Amino acid sequence: MRRATIRELADAAGVSVATVNRVLAGAANVRSPTRALIQDAAERIGFYGLGAIQNRVAASRPKYRLGTLLLQSHRPFYQNVAAALRRAAAETVGAEVDLRIEFLDDLSPQNTANRARVLAENCQAIGIISAVHPVVTEAVAQIQSNGVHVFALIGQLSATGEFHYVGLDNWKVGRTAAWAFAHVCKTPGKIGILMGNPRYRNQEMNEAGFRSYFREFAQDFNLLEPLPTYESSAVAQEMTERLLADHAEMAGIYVSGGGISGVLAALRSQGRAGRIVVVGYDLMDVTRAALLDGSMTLVISHPLERLAREAIDGMVSACSSTDGGGNRTRIVPFDLFTRENL
Repeated sequence: MRRATIRELADAAGVSVATVNRVLAGAANVRSPTRALIQDAAERIGFYGLGAIQNRVAASRPKYRLGTLLLQSHRPFYQNVAAALRRAAAETVGAEVDLRIEFLDDLSPQNTANRARVLAENCQAIGIISAVHPVVTEAVAQIQSNGVHVFALIGQLSATGEFHYVGLDNWKVGRTAAWAFAHVCKTPGKIGILMGNPRYRNQEMNEAGFRSYFREFAQDFNLLEPLPTYESSAVAQEMTERLLADHAEMAGIYVSGGGISGVLAALRSQGRAGRIVVVGYDLMDVTRAALLDGSMTLVISHPLERLAREAIDGMVSACSSTDGGGNRTRIVPFDLFTRENL
């Protein structure tokens, strides 16, 4: 078969022969969109020099090293977040992203601050999930003052917008959870609340929104004081068993933080699974199974693919900006899952 010529490639891409030659030669004075047009045309017509064009286009892309600091590596949710971030980085158009993902198993503020500083030493932007603590806030402020862009993921690090944020509107999340209890519970009753750690701003806002809905629309319910799980399944199981023992007539349990597997274990061992309305977070294997067998009523979930895409795009945009200004906070819509829409 006759091979397509450079002239035919230029015509297919709608550019001059000289522009095609500059791309083939690896010249720097060709705009990225034009390089992409030529590569697309080469793929379409089967141009013999496609491999060379692909290499030149890849070499011309800006390269950014980004880092993310996620929580406990043994928790499926954060493994899912990591996988979504890797996919988003690999699919980034117009830039080569070198993504470094680390996990925090020791959640102490000092360890979080130290790990964030070390990660930022070799990155142009970092994303971090952390409880709000003065030690952590001071560290990330210092990182940002050194020219490394800081993005809070899942939970905000500051109420003032000092750091970019990519995540849910957690006030709305809490009110949506409350709406579910108010409409699903057959009669008003006690609602147990399990919170991982009140220093996670997303969990604090979840609870605030949750209580605000009941004050406004469902005052006959009795909301119990939150019990801490410290993001531990074992502690969550113990706290759930305490709730069940102390409040036999409880109508529902709101899991506003980590430890859902422990909550479900306690409900099943006590024979209460499916008899209490349970609302928790994020669709994973354990919560999917709980929805299907009736142990959970509603799962409010982060749309991980979109969240990861927004996070990576935001960090790339911050790194490529000439002035570094502008707020790149992105609020993503949450997903709702019941047994009926899985």
